[in-house]
Amino acid sequence: MIYKYTSGQPIDTGAMVMEFEAEPVAAFPLPHTTEDGRFCFRFTMEPDDIVYGLGEAPRGINKRGWVYESYCSDDPFHTETKQSLYAAHNFIMLSGSKMFGVFADFPARIRWDIGYTKTDEAVVTLDGTDFDLYMITGDTPMDIVRQFREAIGKSYVPPLWAFGYQQSRWSYHNAEAVDSVIDGYNNAQIPLDCVYLDIDYMERYKDFTISEAAFPDFKNYVQDKRRQGIHLIPIIDAGVKKEDGYRVYEEGKQKGYFCKTADGSDFEAGVWPGICSFPDFLRPEVRQWFGSQYQYLLDMGIDGFWNDMNEPALFYSVKGIEEALDKAAALKGQNLDLGRFFNLKDTFMGLSNRQEDYASIYHQIDGKLVNHQKVHNLYGAGMTKAAGDYFAEHCGEGEILMFSRASTIGAHRTAGIWFGDNHSWWSHILLNLKMLPSANMCGFLYCGADLGGFNENATRDLVLRFLALGVFTPLMRNHSALGTRDQECYRFENTQDFKDIVEVRYRLIPYLYSTFKRASEQNDLIFRPLSFDYPDDSVARECETQLMLGDECMIAPVYEQNVQGRTVYLPEDMTFVKLSGTRVQTQTLEKGVHYVKIALNEVPLFLKKGKKIPLTNSALRTRDLDWDNVTFIGDDV
Repeated sequence: MIYKYTSGQPIDTGAMVMEFEAEPVAAFPLPHTTEDGRFCFRFTMEPDDIVYGLGEAPRGINKRGWVYESYCSDDPFHTETKQSLYAAHNFIMLSGSKMFGVFADFPARIRWDIGYTKTDEAVVTLDGTDFDLYMITGDTPMDIVRQFREAIGKSYVPPLWAFGYQQSRWSYHNAEAVDSVIDGYNNAQIPLDCVYLDIDYMERYKDFTISEAAFPDFKNYVQDKRRQGIHLIPIIDAGVKKEDGYRVYEEGKQKGYFCKTADGSDFEAGVWPGICSFPDFLRPEVRQWFGSQYQYLLDMGIDGFWNDMNEPALFYSVKGIEEALDKAAALKGQNLDLGRFFNLKDTFMGLSNRQEDYASIYHQIDGKLVNHQKVHNLYGAGMTKAAGDYFAEHCGEGEILMFSRASTIGAHRTAGIWFGDNHSWWSHILLNLKMLPSANMCGFLYCGADLGGFNENATRDLVLRFLALGVFTPLMRNHSALGTRDQECYRFENTQDFKDIVEVRYRLIPYLYSTFKRASEQNDLIFRPLSFDYPDDSVARECETQLMLGDECMIAPVYEQNVQGRTVYLPEDMTFVKLSGTRVQTQTLEKGVHYVKIALNEVPLFLKKGKKIPLTNSALRTRDLDWDNVTFIGDDV
C-alpha cells in the first residue's frame, strides 16, 4: 500500500503519475519534527536491517553508516568522502525488522543521515516545509519497489541500437577524428554502433550549432555514417551563450525565457562558451521552446543526444569573477603571507558552483518567482523533459536515444542517465556495480558509467575489466577526458582481447534487450542485490560485489588489478559460464564460496538452476544481428 502525506504547498515535481488521497503530515507514521523551517523524520534500525535506495549515490548498495545529500552536484571526484553526486533520487527502503519504503517528493536539499550520527538511527531532514511524503508498505523489498515504480510511471526505453557498443571522448574535434575512430574499430573488426560528439563539434561551444570548419556539410556526413550503421551522438549543454546575433540566445532573451535574478535581470554565469544565460526549464513554454531547438540536429539525421552540465554546472558567476579579480588586483605588489595567499587561492578555487550564486537565481512557477534553492534538483530533469517530450511528440516513443547527467525521479520516463565523470580507478568498477540496482529502484533502467573511467590514465587491464562489467549495463559507453591516455579498444596491444569482450555484448543483446523491456513493462529490476532473491542467506545479504541479473543470472565482475580471477559466493548451485568472442565454457558449481579464474578476455556469468539464456552470433552493428538464429546456454539445452 502507498500512503500520501502533505505539508504546506508542495511544488509539483512531476515525479508521480498515480494520484493518492493525501493526509496531513501530522499523520505521517514515523517520528517527525519541524524546526527552523526544516522537516525531519527518523526511524530506528536493528543491526541486521538493510537500507536500500537513493539511486545514483556514493558508497554501497546498503546505505547504512554514511550521510548523503539529495542535491545535484557537479563533482568529478567520486570518492567515499562525498555525500552527493549528479542526481537526487529521494527513495529509500528499510528491509529487515520492519519493511517499508519512503519517497520524499521534494525538489530542494535533503540530508539523509543513515546511521552516521547514531548507528541505529536514520534521520532525514528536508530543507523546507512544502512537500509530499509517500509511505510504501509491502511484504518484500521487491513488492515495495514494484508499487513505487508503478506510482512513478514506466521507464524510458531507448531504440535497440542504443544497446550496441558506444565510443566517446572529449573530444573527437572534427570529421577526420571521428572517421579515424570508426576506421580503427572496423579494421580491428570490433563491433561499434555509436560515436559521440563532445563540445568541440559546436561553433564556439554554442548549443544547436555546428562548426563548419570541423564538420563541413554536416548533414551529408551524418547520413553517410548512418549508411555505415554508425549513429553520431552530440552533446547539448544547459547554458546558452550570451552573444548578439546567436539565434538561440536572441530568441530566449526576446521571449524572457532565461532564469532571472532578484532585480529581474537575466542570471549570467560562465561555462564552456564564456558568459551564458540559463533557460528556465521549470516553465512549460520554455521547455517547449528549448525542446524544439533539437529539431535543428534531428533534421540533419541525428537520432541520439546526451544532456550535460545541467545540475546546472557553473564555472563562475559574473558577480563572483568580478569580485575575485578585484581582490587579486588589490593585492598586486603586496607581499602575501600565508593567510592572504590561501585566502586569495580559495577565492578563485571556490568560484565554481557557489551556493550564493545558486541562491541568486529565480524561476517562474505558475506566475510566481521561486528561488532556485527551493527547486534546484528539478533543473536538469526539466532540461531532459524538454527534449524527451519533444521527441515523443514529433518522433515517436523510443525512437531517440536520450540520457542526462543531472536527474531526479520522474525524469526516468523520458531519458536514461550516465553516472557522470568518474575516474580510471579500480574502485569505480565496484561503484558502477553498486549504483545499478539503486538506480533501477528509482526507475532509471537505461544507465551506465564511463567504461574505462573518464578522468586520469587508464591501463589496458582496467579497460578490459571495466568493459566486462559494461557488457551487462544497458548503456555500454567507453568515455575519456581530454589530455588522458587514449582508451579506444583498438589503441591497445592485442586488440583481439577487446574484440572478444565486445562481441560477447552483441551476442547477449537479444537477452539483455528482452530483460530490459520486461523490467520497464512490469516495473521490475534488471539488477537486484542478492538479498532480494536470498533474504534468509546471511552471506548473500551482505554481498555487494555481485548482482542478480534478470530472472536467470548472477554477475560477478573482476574489480582488482593483477589477479587471475576472483572469489565468488554462490547462494545456490549454479552454472559458471565464461564467454569470450564465440567461445563458451561452462562448469557446474555447488552452492558456496569458489575461486574462479577469469582471463582478461573473458566475461563471467552464473546461471541459476533450471534457467537458460539465448546467444546470437555477433555482428559489427546491432542492425546486422540475426535474431532468428540463436543458441541457448543453461539447463535443458
